[in-house]
Amino acid sequence: MNKEETTQNKTETDLNEETVDTAFDEEVQEDNIPEESVEETLTEEKQRIQELELKLEEASQKNLRLQADYDNFRRRTREEQAASLKYKSQSLLEQLLPALDNFERALKTEATNEQAKTLIQGMEMVYRQLADVLKQEGLTEVPTVGEKFDPNMHQAVMQVEDSEYESNTVIEELQKGYMLKDRVIRPAMVKVNA
Repeated sequence: MNKEETTQNKTETDLNEETVDTAFDEEVQEDNIPEESVEETLTEEKQRIQELELKLEEASQKNLRLQADYDNFRRRTREEQAASLKYKSQSLLEQLLPALDNFERALKTEATNEQAKTLIQGMEMVYRQLADVLKQEGLTEVPTVGEKFDPNMHQAVMQVEDSEYESNTVIEELQKGYMLKDRVIRPAMVKVNA
């Protein structure tokens, strides 16, 4: 080996040693991180974890509220559909009530000859069929005479004093009232004892 090569090798060796020393010093410096810095980092990390846990809890609560709202919505929708089916014929029945009233008035007329009696018998049969169909749909009459006056079921159009009846008792029905299942679709017009 010549002198130049020896000098170059020595220089490379010195450089390699310096690089190793520098890397070792950096490692030693990293290992010698002050405890305060480690504690600060740990504290920051703990705070970050707590923040994330709070956010997770809030998201969980929000999710539970949304689920409860959705369940309530589904329940209300089912109830509304059931009520809609239960009272689906209400509109039709309300329109038929005046015809039913007219039938009843016509049946109260006196027949003077045989032909009128036959006509009234035919009307009675049609009336019974109509009444049966309405009853099957859930239409019932509102109870009146002798009952306590109930403003939800009765409409008082007259008030009289009669010693035969207790106070606030219906003594006469002026127009029939009707209920569809458990809903009043037309209150009865009544005369009430004062």
